[in-house]
Amino acid sequence: MSSASRFSISERKFFLRSFDILFVILGVVFGASFSGFYYFDLSSDSIMTWFVTLVIYLVFFSQILEMYSLKKSNDYFTMIKSVIGTAFFITVLYIFTPFVAPELPANRLQIIYLFLAIVLPLLIWRIIYIAFVFSPKYFSSIMLIGGEKENESLKNFIKTKAPTNQILACISSVVHNNDDELMNYDLKDANISDVMKRHSISEIIVSKYDITQYNNIHKQLVQLFKEGASIISDRKFKEREASLIPEMEFNDAFYDVLTFSKNHQNRFYLIFNRFFDIIFSLIGLLLFVLISPLILVGNIIGNRGEVLYSQNRVGKKGELFKILKLRTMITNAEKNGAEWAQKNDYRITKFGKFLRMTRLDEVPQFINILKGEMALIGPRPERPEFVKNLAEQYPFYSIRHVIKPGLTGWAQVHHPYASTVEDQEIKLRYDLYYIKERSAFMDFKIIMKTMSTVLFFRGQ
Repeated sequence: MSSASRFSISERKFFLRSFDILFVILGVVFGASFSGFYYFDLSSDSIMTWFVTLVIYLVFFSQILEMYSLKKSNDYFTMIKSVIGTAFFITVLYIFTPFVAPELPANRLQIIYLFLAIVLPLLIWRIIYIAFVFSPKYFSSIMLIGGEKENESLKNFIKTKAPTNQILACISSVVHNNDDELMNYDLKDANISDVMKRHSISEIIVSKYDITQYNNIHKQLVQLFKEGASIISDRKFKEREASLIPEMEFNDAFYDVLTFSKNHQNRFYLIFNRFFDIIFSLIGLLLFVLISPLILVGNIIGNRGEVLYSQNRVGKKGELFKILKLRTMITNAEKNGAEWAQKNDYRITKFGKFLRMTRLDEVPQFINILKGEMALIGPRPERPEFVKNLAEQYPFYSIRHVIKPGLTGWAQVHHPYASTVEDQEIKLRYDLYYIKERSAFMDFKIIMKTMSTVLFFRGQ
C-alpha cells in the first residue's frame, strides 16, 4: 500500500462527512420513491431548499454528537448511539421548520418514515466504514528515528492518542529484535531511504538523538527533506495529533515552542468576538431567568443556603476580578483553606452535582462576560492561590493570562476535570495551544464540543 493511498486525519473526516451527506440524501430519495412516504415530494419546486436544510441539520447535529471523532466513529456501540441521536434531533427540528422544510404532515407516521430514511442509511454507511475503511492498511505509515527512551514514549503516545498512525519501522540507538510487529534498525548503519521504500513509509518522526555520534543519519535526513519526504519532530507530531503544546521545560526558549496567533491583533476578529460574547450572554441570562424558579427550588431542597457566591480569580494581564457562580458546595467548604475540587468530592451537594453536570453553575458568569472581565472562550480563570503555586512549578504559566479567561475553552472540552497539579499542567498545554492557534473556526469547534459536553453531562 503506497503512502498516497492513505488518509490523513482531515481527509478521513472530510470522507466521513461527504458520505454521511450522500447516504442521507440517497435514503430520503429512495424512501420518497415509494407511495407510502409522501412527506418529501421530489417534484416540488422547493426540493433544493429542503435538501440544503437537511444537510445543514445533519452537519450541525453530527458535529455536536461527535460523529466525526475518529476514535469514537470506529466503535460500533458509540457509533450507533451517535447515529440514532443525530437522526432523532434532525427529525425533530426538521418537522418544526416548515418554511425551509416540507409542511408538518397530517399523518404522524410520516415522521417515523423520515427518521428511518435518515437513520438506516447512516447506520449502513457507518458499518461499512468500520468494517472496510477503518483498516490498518489505510493508516498513515510511520517510521521513528531517535533515542530509545524517546521512541518508546512515541510508541505509547501513538497507541493512546493517535491510533490512525501505524508504526512500521523504528531506527533507534538500541535495537530490540523481540517485537514481531515492528522492524527495528540501528542508528549506526541504517539506510533510511531503503527502509522507507521497503515499508512504504509516509512520514518520518524524529526525536532527540546525538547528532555528533550519528552524523550519517543527519545527512540522510537532510537529503530526504530536499527530496520532499515528510519529516516532523516528535514535539510537532504530538502537538498536531493531540492539539496541545508538547511538554516544556524551564530551559526551553518560549519562542521555540509557542507563537501567538495573528488573531490576537486582528481588530475584526476581536470586535466580532466581543459582539458575539454580548449577544450570547444576553441570551444565556434570559434563559437563566426563565429557569431560575427551578434553580431556587432545587437550592432550597438540595443546597440549603445561598444560591450565588463570588470568588477572586485571575483575569487578563493578571488582574483580579470577582467570578460569579451558583453554589454547589456545602457551607464553609474551605474552612481549612483553598483546595481543588476532587471527583466525587464530599463537599459537593446533591443539587450541586446536578448543576456541575449540566454546567448550570457557570451561567452567572455571563454577567462577568458582559462586564468585560471574561470572554465566552478562553482559558478558565484560576484562583490567585493556585496561580502562584502553578507559576512556580510550570514554565510559561502566566502566558495564559495574555487573553481574557473564558466560560469555556480548548482545555475544558479536551481535559475537563483537573483535580491535581499534573492535570493543571495538561490543561495549561491545551490553553497555550489555543493561544497559538486561536481563530474563528477553532472557536466554533469549542462551542460545538461544549454543546456535546453539556448534552452528555460531562461537567465536573
